[in-house]
Amino acid sequence: MQGDGNLVQYPSYIPRKSQYAYWSTGTYTVGDNVSLNLDRNDDYWSIEWSPSSDNCDPTGICGINAYCTVPERKAICTCPLGFDFLDGGQPNLGCKRNSSTDGCTSKNGETVDILQELERVEWEDNPYSFLSLTRTECRENCLKDCECEAALFKEKECRKQKFPLRFEREQQGNSGTTIIKVRFGSSNTTQVSKGRKKQQGMGVLFGGFALLVFALIVLAFYAFLILRYRLWSYKKVPYEVNEGLVEDVSLRVFTYSQLEVATNGFVEILGRGSFGTVFKGVLSNGQMKIAVKRPEKVVGEGDVEFRNEMSSIGRTHHRNLVRLLGYCHDDSNRLLVYEYMSNGTLSDYLFNSQIKPNWEERIKISLNIARGILYLHEECETHIIHCDLNPNNILIDEHGCAKIADFGLAKLLMPDHSRTLTGIRGTRGYVAPKWHKNLPVTVKADVYSFGVVFLVIICCRKSIDVNAPEEEAILVNWVCDCFKANEVSTLVPEEVDQQSLERMIRIGLWCIEEDPAARPPIKKVVQMLKGTVEIPEPPSAQSSLETEYHHDQQASLHQTKILQSYSV
Repeated sequence: MQGDGNLVQYPSYIPRKSQYAYWSTGTYTVGDNVSLNLDRNDDYWSIEWSPSSDNCDPTGICGINAYCTVPERKAICTCPLGFDFLDGGQPNLGCKRNSSTDGCTSKNGETVDILQELERVEWEDNPYSFLSLTRTECRENCLKDCECEAALFKEKECRKQKFPLRFEREQQGNSGTTIIKVRFGSSNTTQVSKGRKKQQGMGVLFGGFALLVFALIVLAFYAFLILRYRLWSYKKVPYEVNEGLVEDVSLRVFTYSQLEVATNGFVEILGRGSFGTVFKGVLSNGQMKIAVKRPEKVVGEGDVEFRNEMSSIGRTHHRNLVRLLGYCHDDSNRLLVYEYMSNGTLSDYLFNSQIKPNWEERIKISLNIARGILYLHEECETHIIHCDLNPNNILIDEHGCAKIADFGLAKLLMPDHSRTLTGIRGTRGYVAPKWHKNLPVTVKADVYSFGVVFLVIICCRKSIDVNAPEEEAILVNWVCDCFKANEVSTLVPEEVDQQSLERMIRIGLWCIEEDPAARPPIKKVVQMLKGTVEIPEPPSAQSSLETEYHHDQQASLHQTKILQSYSV
């Protein structure tokens, strides 16, 4: 019995922490410092709660690397293939590997890793890496990764784990697939291997001559097919001969003529941005829509460097990043092929769609973007600074999920194309103030741009609005003024929870701090959005936003008005 009135069951052999509780009455709202008193008159007793009857419910009942099953209402501890009990007389102590070999292969090259799959088994989820992959890709990725010893695949997420595994138990329902790497050469698998070798030896003894004759026939037929295929491929796709070896086999190499057919001559434009023009296309099977980006001007020299950049971007996979499917590199024609996003850009989704996203949907979109930036900054193989986050570089799929586009492209542009009218890289209104001083670019530049995008999403209006009253024209300044005056409710187009709104505004203000050191890292921003950490009061001195950067924003507003007057 806890002091808050909640009756909770914990295992007796691990610390009493909330994550280890496996049953409770849910009566934590009755008050503080309460106690459970039993009526001495047993004539009036009645059943109010019943504890868990599943013998596998206690957390960690089977020890490390073992999982609990209940075949006949009795908890049974089982070791996966390639593991033995630490103590055969006490199965609940857990399991250990029956092979001591480390790494992917042994020194003599005889040890081989194989994969075992367990369905409906769950354990404590503590991944060192998680990727958005198919089930087959998850298996292959774990098999190639020497650090991956197990993986949990569920709902297109591959969560790679290291031993020991804890708190495993059989679980009904959609609990995913457990993929465990088994050392082929351990005690169990060695016996199986010896038996197989014996059977194979007998087969070779009796069928050797027949196989030799058959192999010669197959070899002649195979040589004929190779010759025929090479002649056909040379006539069909002559441009692919110059592509050479491609390191990343997950990327498809297209010819210019293939993409010209797919886009019907590059006629349907999806959008234009600082990195180039995007066209809509359909692959030859007619089933898959694609987006083909033509960079306006990329670095003219260094074909190897271009392929290396494509390979690096191709290895970057996350549910909140637009996926690069392939590229074209025919002489001077360089094109990038991305997955197609049916709901267009975030800007269109917020301002041009008939149905506007509600408050909860806007917070979800913001969290999607923050998670994508976190992956680019800290979790992908090659850390990436986007350098141009804005609503036109964020796309929305058919499920309303936000995905970041154009990551990793900044260094492919020629120097004169990596800058806008402001004389700096990025999009006016979303660029961090320190960039005006030509200081080195860090990940905090992306945090600032996210802060502006975040305020645009929360307030559901553009960062610079020439049609708004002068005091509301520049969004970041208007947000600061409303926050100081305790009038944040005027920032949103609908009624929302005041406490939730203030939390979101605080996050945005922290991100747009002029001093990069004061801005939180994107990982902290994700925690703030999820509500797992406290959000302190932003610095009250917003003089930076109201002095030099304020003047630049005013100049941007003035320039926008001039451009609009010329267009009229």
